[in-house]
Amino acid sequence: MQAIERIHEYQDWITLVFLACFILLAVAKLLFPQRFAEFISLLNSGKFIAFKGKENKAFHGFNILLLCFQALAVSIFLFIVYRYYFELRQPALIVFIRIFTAYICFILIKAGIEKIIGNIFEIDEKIDYYLFQKFSYRNFISIFLLTASLFLIYSLNPTALLIGLTGGITLTANSIALFIIYRRNQSVLSANWFYFILYLCALEIAPYIILYKLITI
Repeated sequence: MQAIERIHEYQDWITLVFLACFILLAVAKLLFPQRFAEFISLLNSGKFIAFKGKENKAFHGFNILLLCFQALAVSIFLFIVYRYYFELRQPALIVFIRIFTAYICFILIKAGIEKIIGNIFEIDEKIDYYLFQKFSYRNFISIFLLTASLFLIYSLNPTALLIGLTGGITLTANSIALFIIYRRNQSVLSANWFYFILYLCALEIAPYIILYKLITI
């Protein structure tokens, strides 16, 4: 059987990004061991959401660490997608930095707008609890996304099928998480369904279209 040469791209920088992700997880576990243990059991226990959510601290130190982890993990996957479908006209690291910057600005601006809306309508506690839930589920989903990206970078050759499967699982998991959140807050939403529909269109659909444009154009 004839050997097939596989060309490895020089990508020490992306190894450092993966290392940074693991360091953020390690620091979160070291500084907040109980909170981290409850977070890891998020799928089979609602203890983390039920108890930590009552603190109304969406931007707790633990959440900030995992938010940075989420931004790096998502940006790595978006970089893989971008590199597969588009020709890199700039160095790979520059493209990754652009994606990371766009994503981190996106989630911070979006959270800031939601906080402002909460302040205007005097529902700060509800908005903080909502942001806490959303950040928690997406941080957890990012662990899967990072694992998939590891395989796509170091083990498997990215294909449309693998990328689509990973993206599909991520979007499905995110949709299920949003459904759980909305169901948990059903009483509030049913009393303000019109504003809820406006919120979905303005802050849960349109921003992702804008993010796509920022990355691809």
